[in-house]
Order: sequence, then structure tokens, then C-alpha cells
Amino acid sequence: MRILGISGSLRRGSYNTALLRHAHEFFEREGVEFEIDDELRSIPPFDEDCEENEPIAVAQFRDAVARADAVLFATPEYNSSIPGELKNGLDWLSRPLATNPIRNKPVAVIGASIGAFGAVWAQAELRKVLSAMGARVLEGDVAIGHVADRFDSQGLLNDPNLEEELADVVRALIVEALGRDEAAVGSSETPAVDDGFASR
Repeated sequence: MRILGISGSLRRGSYNTALLRHAHEFFEREGVEFEIDDELRSIPPFDEDCEENEPIAVAQFRDAVARADAVLFATPEYNSSIPGELKNGLDWLSRPLATNPIRNKPVAVIGASIGAFGAVWAQAELRKVLSAMGARVLEGDVAIGHVADRFDSQGLLNDPNLEEELADVVRALIVEALGRDEAAVGSSETPAVDDGFASR
């Protein structure tokens, strides 16, 4: 099994990327391959005119998601919503809606911010976007506020309760991914859907 991690922050010292690195430890304990994708930095702004000749970075991002059994997102909160680079990557990924690589794929959303509320608005926005794309969005979450105080010198969470919340999300994502694999055996039908991201 392969799980993909996607951070909504491009910053080298991103707390959300650190959160994904910490999650790697829990996936490793379960014998699950976990890889953090860093393609968002290279993806150009969405341009419908370029879809027929898809940029290389977009194709690589799409392929990474397609090869994953599930995806774990970690998002900061920018102006009460998700970062533009993350939304841009998802806009590319969402096309075409009926057959996009994240459709029917289990996803989980966690997040951290330097404020008190742990990027809860951004997490809610991201879940809405992922649901519109057809992903199977898990209910569990991890919202880490005052994140600058939540990591030790090794880049690991220093709060046992937060560690357990993160471990719970990891376990739930693995279970959901296993269920998806079993349900997918023998099924190749594509559901009929309305394209929520219409040409304009």
C-alpha cells in the first residue's frame, strides 16, 4: 500500500510539512509506504487552454496521486481559507471530474497554524473542495493551534494527545484504503456525474 502526503505550504520550514513527516513514523509502524509530494511548487496557474498539452509538473502530480491508495493533506490557513498553490493544484487534478485520479480515493485532512484554532476553517474548505472532486473524505481531523510550540527539537509533536489524534487519522486512512482496494476488485464502471468545474 502506498499513501501520498501533500502539504499546502511551500515554506522550507513549514509546520504542516513537519506534521506529515511525523505522520510518516505512524505509517511506517503499520508497514505502509508513505511519500510526501512536493510538486505544488512547480505547477503553473490553471489554464484551460493548456489542458491538451498538460505541463510536465501537472502530469507528475496527477501520476503521483493516481498511484496512491489514499492521500493525507496537511494545510495551513491563509486568510481564513486554503493556500492558493494547493487550490491551484487541485483545480488541475479535478479535470475531468468523472475520471480524475482522486475520485473515489480515500483522503484525510489535517492542519496546523500559529493561531489558536489550528487552521480549522482551511480544513473545512479543503474538505469541501475534495468532496466536490469526488474524493472519499474521512471525518477524523487534527487541528493544531499555536503550532510553533507543538514540536520538539527533533521536529516531532511534543503533545501525547495530538500524537494520538494523528495516529488515529493515519489508522483510519489505512483502513479506508484497504476497504477501497477490496471494493475495487472486479469493478471498472465510471459513475455519471455533473462537472462542477465547468468551462468558462
